[in-house]
Amino acid sequence: MLSQKQGEIIVKFARHTIESYFEGKELKEPDDFSQKQGVFVTLLKFPEQELRGCIGFPYPALALNKAVKEAAKSAAFNDSRFLQLQKNELEDIIIEISVLTLPQEMKCKKEALPKNIEIGKDGLIVSWQGKNGLLLPQVAKEWKWSSREFLGQVCIKAGLNKEAWKQRNCKIYKFQAQIFSEENPDGKIFERKIT
Repeated sequence: MLSQKQGEIIVKFARHTIESYFEGKELKEPDDFSQKQGVFVTLLKFPEQELRGCIGFPYPALALNKAVKEAAKSAAFNDSRFLQLQKNELEDIIIEISVLTLPQEMKCKKEALPKNIEIGKDGLIVSWQGKNGLLLPQVAKEWKWSSREFLGQVCIKAGLNKEAWKQRNCKIYKFQAQIFSEENPDGKIFERKIT
């Protein structure tokens, strides 16, 4: 778990990473985030909270400081769903960071999956036939999905049929996230609780 102060540091670092990219500079990572953790950086238009980019690392492959740096740049400039972020847009963007727990495979029977998913707490990853999809815990809450709908939507995200989670060899993983977000663009940073 990160402290409030650490959350503030990594959100500011993500914003400064994007700013420095516009200026053609490389930013040095903050020192005290060397532990490896999965992380996603989400860019949201303010005030409508509309998605503008979201990229990350589901598994702890990189030190958190390096992962935030790479994910921030990718969310701004390499999310294939959106055009590259323009410099003048940044003043209307909220940055949100989700630090992930290690995903755990759900090994229960397929019909028991929905009742073992807690909406607002769990995020999901699906892996089947070489396709993978991930949805963060806050997404199901924002869209008011049931756990069954959440399973269907993570399959759709992976480019699969929404019923794919019922297939015998389809793997479903769940994880949790600690979320830090700006209240408004470049504003106060708070730990977001999904309720």
